[in-house]
Amino acid sequence: MDIIFNPPDNQENQYIRLLVDQLRAKGYRIHPLDTIFSSWKHFRSIKRVHLNWFENVDDRGLWVSLRSFLRKVFVLTVIHWSGKPLIWTLHNRMSHEKGPAFFSRTLIRLLIRWSDHIVIHNSQSKQVLAPYGIVAVKKTVHIPHPHFIGVYGDVRSEQPTANDPLELLFTGMVKPYKNLELLIEAVRGCGPSVRLTIAGKPSTDGYRLRIAALVQQTDNVVWKPYFVPDEEVAALLAGADVVVLPYDLTSSLNSGTAILAFSYKKTVICPEIGTITDLDEAMQDTFHYRYQTVEQHREALTEQIRRAVHLKHGDPAGFAARGERLQARMKAIHDPGRAGAMLDKLYRS
Repeated sequence: MDIIFNPPDNQENQYIRLLVDQLRAKGYRIHPLDTIFSSWKHFRSIKRVHLNWFENVDDRGLWVSLRSFLRKVFVLTVIHWSGKPLIWTLHNRMSHEKGPAFFSRTLIRLLIRWSDHIVIHNSQSKQVLAPYGIVAVKKTVHIPHPHFIGVYGDVRSEQPTANDPLELLFTGMVKPYKNLELLIEAVRGCGPSVRLTIAGKPSTDGYRLRIAALVQQTDNVVWKPYFVPDEEVAALLAGADVVVLPYDLTSSLNSGTAILAFSYKKTVICPEIGTITDLDEAMQDTFHYRYQTVEQHREALTEQIRRAVHLKHGDPAGFAARGERLQARMKAIHDPGRAGAMLDKLYRS
């Protein structure tokens, strides 16, 4: 079967490769969305269209955003009126991009209305879709986010000691919605009992300079402003006690980085986004929190960091026990083969 799975590859996100590999192994021929109008024969051959992050609009300027928006509306309209089955994966509560919000909201409404199925990765997603009506909720198909066990090599173990600082790690794309300014402020207030490593490529040069300036004013933060190569990921995670992800609750819903941490036997400090609340009883093995205001976020994040410091000093082996249980849950529920089989069943239904 010829299908559109877009994007079909992403060098900075192994989530795409895991799913595409599963689909290709089942005989699907994967094509990028950009080729859909390459010829009438090719257009007719496409039997399914599956879109990821399609609601994001290029936000480098108003006219660029408008052009990106109009192009996407045109593509969606053609797909809809052609009758091709459309699947959309809901990744976020709303787009993280800071361009004109009207464009993103309009695309989300069209995706919800015209999709035959909406793939979700956690139960909170149904709450996000509920305001759009019962029909939107009924379109959902819950497919667990695939884990990353073994993707970056074997798990590496480093035995923490009670006398060392708490080693925090933030990794992933460095973007404003991830609240790194707030995280640096919280770590600075904790003093030498905490050390933070920030490893990831900044979204813009301007934001890179902004974070670099804050790091220069802080003694206990290490800044690695580049995309972490695959061969370095396991070692980077091994050196951390906890992965810290202070995401924006207004837009965040899933976290591939949290799934990565659990896959490599690491716990996280993270707000109660859908990835965290879907852990059920394993949620107690994370340092989770809620907030409504920026001040509440700062206080809750600082409190969870201090809880982790207390664990490091009192029972440093406790981190390994949490990591073992979290990885066991990944194996049981988030197997990529299971996700691929569920997508296959969805496409053939």
